[in-house]
Amino acid sequence: MSSVPDARPEYVREQVAEHDFGIVRKPLTFWERVKDNGFVRKTFLLLVLAALWQAYAAHLDNVLIMPTFTETLQAFTQRIADGELLRKSWRSIEVLLQGYGIGLVLALLVTVLAMASRIGTDLLETLTAMFNPLPAIALLPLALIWFGLGNGSIVFVLVHAVMWPIALATHSGFLGVSSTMRMVGRNYGLGGLRYVAKILIPAAFPSILSGLKIGWAFAWRTLIAAELVFGTTSGSGGLGWFIYENKNVLDIPAVFAGLFTVILIGLLVENLFFRVLERKTIRKWGMHS
Repeated sequence: MSSVPDARPEYVREQVAEHDFGIVRKPLTFWERVKDNGFVRKTFLLLVLAALWQAYAAHLDNVLIMPTFTETLQAFTQRIADGELLRKSWRSIEVLLQGYGIGLVLALLVTVLAMASRIGTDLLETLTAMFNPLPAIALLPLALIWFGLGNGSIVFVLVHAVMWPIALATHSGFLGVSSTMRMVGRNYGLGGLRYVAKILIPAAFPSILSGLKIGWAFAWRTLIAAELVFGTTSGSGGLGWFIYENKNVLDIPAVFAGLFTVILIGLLVENLFFRVLERKTIRKWGMHS
């Protein structure tokens, strides 16, 4: 039986521990963990802003100009406790969801039409060039004539605010899909809506999500502005109408409580809905830079 020759000396390597190279892995300290937590950093920034608000309002010492943060928080908790702010908030969100949903569907239909034909692309480019620069609130007088003093007028201006930024972002995302991805879809025999749903939308979802965020921001501020103008039928408006009513009776802490609610809902939607959606899609698919 032939014996296996010994390894040549120059190929013998001894295992070297990490600490021999000076690499020492120490556990993170409490402050390092805090510093690496985005939620904690943002909370700290919000507390700093609240402290600055409190200090400046206390310096002014005029509740009709700017109430302190504590006075605003007190008015906020009182209106939450009696249910008024909750009712107004839900009223605004209900109308917002109607306009946002309709605008989203129309944006997707126009974008799919643009991807299907050159005429559709020309139509989308022409319409967005015409209507996207037009502020949605500028259409409110026409909406009042066409739909009257009701939710229909607000939904109309919301659709205008939502549709064009989402359509632009979606179309840009579709055009940015690589030719390799397109050929994969064609090789699998996908066409029409199946091709859009299984290839274009997943590949272009970062751009689509950006459009959804922009559309939400436009819709939210358009809704509050529209409600500030006329509310809804019988004065049963949402947060904008709540702010307008309390301004008329000079209840400025309640006005700031309404503004605080608008900001709070915006933060919740951004950090709960859109952040979770991004984590479940873009980050999960490895499409985040």
